[in-house]
Amino acid sequence: MSEVTRRTLLKTAAAVPLTAWTDALRRPGIAQSPAGAAGPQKAVLVTMLPKELPWKERFALARAVGFTGIEMQTMTDRAVADEVARASADTGLVVHSVMNSDHWRYPLSSGDPEVVRKSVAGMKTSLENARLWKAGVVLLVPAVVTPETSYGDAWTRSQKVINEEILPVAAGFKVVVGIEEVWNKFLLSPLEFARYVDEFKSPWVKAYFDVGNIVFYAYPQDWIRTLGRRIVRVHLKDFKLDRSKGRFDWVNIGEGDIDWPEVRKALNEIGYTNWMTTEIAGTPEGYTGGARAYLGDVVSRLDRFLAGFTPVTSA
Repeated sequence: MSEVTRRTLLKTAAAVPLTAWTDALRRPGIAQSPAGAAGPQKAVLVTMLPKELPWKERFALARAVGFTGIEMQTMTDRAVADEVARASADTGLVVHSVMNSDHWRYPLSSGDPEVVRKSVAGMKTSLENARLWKAGVVLLVPAVVTPETSYGDAWTRSQKVINEEILPVAAGFKVVVGIEEVWNKFLLSPLEFARYVDEFKSPWVKAYFDVGNIVFYAYPQDWIRTLGRRIVRVHLKDFKLDRSKGRFDWVNIGEGDIDWPEVRKALNEIGYTNWMTTEIAGTPEGYTGGARAYLGDVVSRLDRFLAGFTPVTSA
């Protein structure tokens, strides 16, 4: 990711008239609100925070730069999970979701019963984490299509396991299972994604939509409009096509190929006012000002996006 200096940030802010900022922030569905209010809320993925800091200091840093929420990952150590719960209570940083960790190593769609057993166990741990942390959602990649697992088998196997072994726990805990599409060769169109979610006929299964995951072959604004109210959470990241290498590279939000104002417009159209989590790399080595400056820059980009602007302007 390219470094943004303080001078660049000042130029960026100066490029937008103050009246444009204030007028945009007053529009219904656009305004940024504190946790518990109606507007979209800013969250950070736990891996973006400095690992060397104690949990309470990590959470305090996130709050200090402007995030109000965090997405955690599955924790098997109950003592550490309790520490996270205390850090959230002490700092006011809301744990709004949990990213399940075992769905790649042990996919629910596997034909091996032992693999499925491990996957279900990992998901149940994630749901227990969510209950402890008062998170409303657990992210789940439901299936992985492989040479051994056909698309059809991925569909039917994953739905069967989710219905029989995961949904009863999720419903008991009152935690939503957020289904995500993430390069797993599955749910490759918004129409399929919507159908997959709808077939559960359960309020405890929704879509966890990642703006960056489908930019390689589709338009996120189209998926947002198709999925509509099924979307329970949103991930934000960006990619840029490197034509010389024939690949996409990770870049900071606003520096890639996503049409961010159109994405914001689509989210506003479907009435999405819930958490938006930045899922990008942590502080680049040698970044001027360190983690606080980097995370502050990410928040400023997120603020611009929420206000309907491109997250970063040209210097």
